[in-house]
Amino acid sequence: MRPELIQAVKLLRVNTHEAVEEAIGLLQNTVYSFSMKVCGHPEDAEDTAQEVLFRSLQHLAKIQEPQALAVWLYTVTRNRCWRMRRKPANAPKHLLSLDELMPDDAELGLLLQDAAEGPEQNVLQGEQDHILHQAVLHIPAQLRIVLVLCDMEELTTEQVAQILNLQPGTVRVRLHRARLSVRKEMNDRLNVAANVTESGKRTKKSRKDSQAQSLQRSLECRELFSNLSEYMDGRVEPTTCEAMRRHIEACPACVAFLQNLRTAIDRCRSLTVPCDPFVALRLRSILTQEYLRLLSMPDTTKCSAAL
Repeated sequence: MRPELIQAVKLLRVNTHEAVEEAIGLLQNTVYSFSMKVCGHPEDAEDTAQEVLFRSLQHLAKIQEPQALAVWLYTVTRNRCWRMRRKPANAPKHLLSLDELMPDDAELGLLLQDAAEGPEQNVLQGEQDHILHQAVLHIPAQLRIVLVLCDMEELTTEQVAQILNLQPGTVRVRLHRARLSVRKEMNDRLNVAANVTESGKRTKKSRKDSQAQSLQRSLECRELFSNLSEYMDGRVEPTTCEAMRRHIEACPACVAFLQNLRTAIDRCRSLTVPCDPFVALRLRSILTQEYLRLLSMPDTTKCSAAL
C-alpha cells in the first residue's frame, strides 16, 4: 500500500486545518496519479479526483484503517475512471498469448548484450517515465488495472481482488500477463528511442528473420518463463522454487530475461504522475474547507447534505 494513504489516515486523526489539508493533498495526488496510469487523460484525471474526493469527504472521518481507506478510494476511483475512460487510439485489439509475450531467441540475444548496459542507459529518466507510461496505457485494460493496483499502488492480491470483484487466483494470472506485456512494450519502445543500430554492431532483425534463425527454446525455459511472477513474488512451492533457481543459475538467457522483467516491474513501482500544482492547490483548499464544514455539522444534517 502506498505510504501516502497511511500518512493521510494519521493526519485526519489529528484533525487540525493544516493536518486535514495535508491529508487531502496526499489523497488528491493518489487519486490523480492512479487515474492517469489507468486512463492517461489529464482532464479526466482532474475531474475524477474532484468527484471522488468530494464523494469521499463524508466518509473519511469514519475510516480508521488505511486498508479500508485504500479499498474504498480505489474502488470508487476505478468505477469513475471506467465510466469516463477514453480508449487509446493505439489500444491492442486482442490479448496476446503467453507465447507471443515470451522473448524469441533473437530478443534473448539482445537481452544478453544488454545485461551490462541496456538501451535505457542512453535515455533520460524523464523520457523513460514517459515511455513507461505510454507502454502501460498500451496494454489491455483488464491487465492494466491489475498492474497499476498491484505494482504501482502496492496493494495486496486480496485487496485488488476485492476492488475488482475477482478471485485472487485470477488477479495473479492477470498480473503475470500484465508484467510480461508491459516488459515487451517497454523494451520495444526503449529500443526505438535509443536508436539501437549502432554502426551495424547490433542491428535488430525482423521478426520473420528472427523466427527463421532462432532455435527452439527448451520446454523447461518456457515453463519457467510462464511462472516467473510467482517465483519473484515468493509464491512457488519450495521444491519447485529450488528447481527453478537451479535452472536460472545455469541458463544465461533466463538470467537476462529475469533481470529484464525485474527492471520493468521496478520501473512501474517508481512511476509517479503528478497533477498540475496550481489546479491541485485550488481544489485542495476547497476540499479542506468542505471537510471541516461537514465535521462541524450534526449527523442528521450531514445525511441531508449527502443527499
